[in-house]
Amino acid sequence: MTPAPLTERLSDPRGPLFFPVTAYGPGGSLDLDVYRTHVRRGVAAGAAAVFAACGTGEFHALLPEEFEACVRAAVEAAEGRVPVVAGAGYGTALAVRYAHLAADAGADGILALPPYLVLAGQEGLLRHYREIAAATDLPVIVYQRDNAVLTPSTVVELARTDGVIGLKDGLGDLDLMQRVVSAVRTEAPGDFLYFNGLPTAEQTQLAYRALGITLYSSAVFCFVPEIALAFHRALRTGDLPTAHRLLDGFYRPFVELRAQGRGYAVSLVKAGVRLRGLDVGEVRPPLHEPAEDHVKQLAQLIERGYQLLEEDA
Repeated sequence: MTPAPLTERLSDPRGPLFFPVTAYGPGGSLDLDVYRTHVRRGVAAGAAAVFAACGTGEFHALLPEEFEACVRAAVEAAEGRVPVVAGAGYGTALAVRYAHLAADAGADGILALPPYLVLAGQEGLLRHYREIAAATDLPVIVYQRDNAVLTPSTVVELARTDGVIGLKDGLGDLDLMQRVVSAVRTEAPGDFLYFNGLPTAEQTQLAYRALGITLYSSAVFCFVPEIALAFHRALRTGDLPTAHRLLDGFYRPFVELRAQGRGYAVSLVKAGVRLRGLDVGEVRPPLHEPAEDHVKQLAQLIERGYQLLEEDA
């Protein structure tokens, strides 16, 4: 774990948060050499942090030993230049095991994914995340989405929990997020972090910034880092014309293409990485590869995105 607290290192990011895809070889096994290259390129391009083996990295499809190998490889590739946060999920016992594996692999923090399948009440969710936080010395970011939706009072309790440093929102309920931010600010003031974790978060980031939420994950950074960085820079400098051009010409069409298939939030991103020249393999089931026509549309969209950057230059 790096000396600087994770909260401090994430508070004012110089670039988007990078969620690398997991690379597989022709036989479907891990290709850690390609994975290290992918992570290394992302860090060199300007990522503020690496979130290894999380949603875009197919956490659900990795065996525990594969998970640990990916996290270790990401830590090696990052070389301490940016923090590495690892996913942890399923039921509480398994999430704790993954947290230990992440710590052993040298991660700087944990992204606590929603628990598997069950629809738990607030008391159970709070206990779940507290047990993950207590399992290691690694700081924990709680990921809210799907079957893990938290009330403002529960988030206040999480903000008071040793080891829990933030909330990543993948739900998109801005009214709820405003009440969460207000409740924590009032009842548990401190350096609690918030993240926009919606798929293609750039599409909604202007709205999240209005709530004071400046951190966001960027899946497209995996294959078009220059576009992702240009958008991030436009937000930081208040360059709304550039942000709007990228939203209208690249991000909105990408979101509409992503909506053409289930699981495209991962498989379409992986296709994009392959289109840019790095063979990271296909997704593992139950995800499936994008249709050929959709990959062609993605290639055209990537070309259009870089044309927009040239026009801005």
